[in-house]
Amino acid sequence: MSTSAARLYGEDFVRWTEEQSRALREASQSGVNLPLDWENLAEEIGDLGRSVRRELRSRLAVIVEHLMKLENSPAIDPRGGWMDTINRERLSIEDLLEDSPSLRRELPSMIEQLKPRVARLASNSLFGYGETTRKLSVPAYTEDQVLGDWYPGEPPLPAKGEQEEPE
Repeated sequence: MSTSAARLYGEDFVRWTEEQSRALREASQSGVNLPLDWENLAEEIGDLGRSVRRELRSRLAVIVEHLMKLENSPAIDPRGGWMDTINRERLSIEDLLEDSPSLRRELPSMIEQLKPRVARLASNSLFGYGETTRKLSVPAYTEDQVLGDWYPGEPPLPAKGEQEEPE
């Protein structure tokens, strides 16, 4: 393995899987006569990166769902558990992004794509427990709200680059 590929493996696993998958596909076309299943090797390595993306989407969905429940549920008892889950998922996402920083640029679109589906899930869950009689609207949570220290009921976080106004 080249030094740059080895470095990339340590710096950004998802980008490494994408590059290695592409390199295997190119090698399969070069006529190298090694007893390797080039196409399936390339597919499996590509799947490793896709698996990390699925994990990230799943963790984001859990956070958005629990933020919506905190915002819309009158129930008191589950709030602490929802907040603990949010904190755990946020920490796990930090780890994922540390291993694969190229995924950071995908966060805004992932969050936007998830919100309508998660809103239906949270609506159905709260309705099932008799905690709401209405369909919840799609939340306007920002990336900073989803991944930062914010919880519903607190003032919104300023957008990146904005400073808070002095009181």
